[in-house]
Amino acid sequence: MSRAPFSLLLQDSDPFQIISNFLDSPVLRISGQLIVLLFVVLWIALVYWTYTDAGRRGATSLLWGIVAVIFPYVGTLIYLIVRPPEYLDESRERELETAVLERELRNNTLLCPNCRNLVEKEFLICPTCAWELKKPCINCDRPLNQEWGLCPYCGTDQRSGKKMTW
Repeated sequence: MSRAPFSLLLQDSDPFQIISNFLDSPVLRISGQLIVLLFVVLWIALVYWTYTDAGRRGATSLLWGIVAVIFPYVGTLIYLIVRPPEYLDESRERELETAVLERELRNNTLLCPNCRNLVEKEFLICPTCAWELKKPCINCDRPLNQEWGLCPYCGTDQRSGKKMTW
């Protein structure tokens, strides 16, 4: 008698039935659907991010949005590799700053021919290397280029010291 119930247990318990019951369970089905939903939401978020980031960086946003839709996850990865390195606003701001600095340099400063440091137009001597940039007029002491023989401010000949008469 003790053998009959044990043999019934062996015959009734199917190891694949337990796996089948687990796979048919609503908990597993809902968990799987939630995971699929998570991947779909992540994909849509990546498509949106790719589209907006491409627009901010000056790339063709519609093209990169379509690439991200057609090639889920991989399209965004490709965009990350080939996207422009900076935003359009940053690029424009940098260009404006460069233009302002260039204009300031052209208007107020020169480069020392000896040490290449910035010096102002009125400097007679470079403050860094003591290179003589200009010579003072012998009459009015205004800065003159080295090759000028006549002061354009007071009209004095720099070799003779005589004032030119007009």
